Amino acid sequence: MIQDNKIILFDGVCNLCNSSVQYVIKRDKGNVYRFAALQSEIGKKLVEERGIDTSQIDSIILIEPGVAYYTKSTAALKIAQSFGGVWQLASVFEWIPEKIRNWVYDYIAKNRYKWYGRKDACMIPTPELKSKFL
Repeated sequence: MIQDNKIILFDGVCNLCNSSVQYVIKRDKGNVYRFAALQSEIGKKLVEERGIDTSQIDSIILIEPGVAYYTKSTAALKIAQSFGGVWQLASVFEWIPEKIRNWVYDYIAKNRYKWYGRKDACMIPTPELKSKFL
C-alpha cells in the first residue's frame, strides 16, 4: 500500500500539524494520502531511508512514490494543489523563490507550539481513520 500512496510525515505532537492532517483527510477524496508522525517508528525509518536531517526539517515532509520527497513550503503547496478546484491557484506561490517561501514557513514552524500549542503524545487516529496512518 505504501508504494501506491503519497505519504505525509508530520510533527505528531503539534496541534497545528494535527489540524492540518485532519484538513487533508477531509479533502483527500481520492484516498491518495497516508500519514505518519515523524516521531513514530515508520516515520523515523522513512526519514532515515531518505537521509533527511530532521534537525533542519521537523514539521512536514511529502513522500511521493518514485519521486523522492518534498519538504516545507514545497510540500505544503503540492498537497494543497492536489485538492483540485480553487486550490490549484496555490501554484502561483511556486513563482516565489523557495528560499523566501521557506523563510515564511520556518517562521511559522518555529512558533507553532507557542501559537497553537502541543500535545504530550502523538495523536491516536480514530478507528475510522486508522487505515490512513502507517
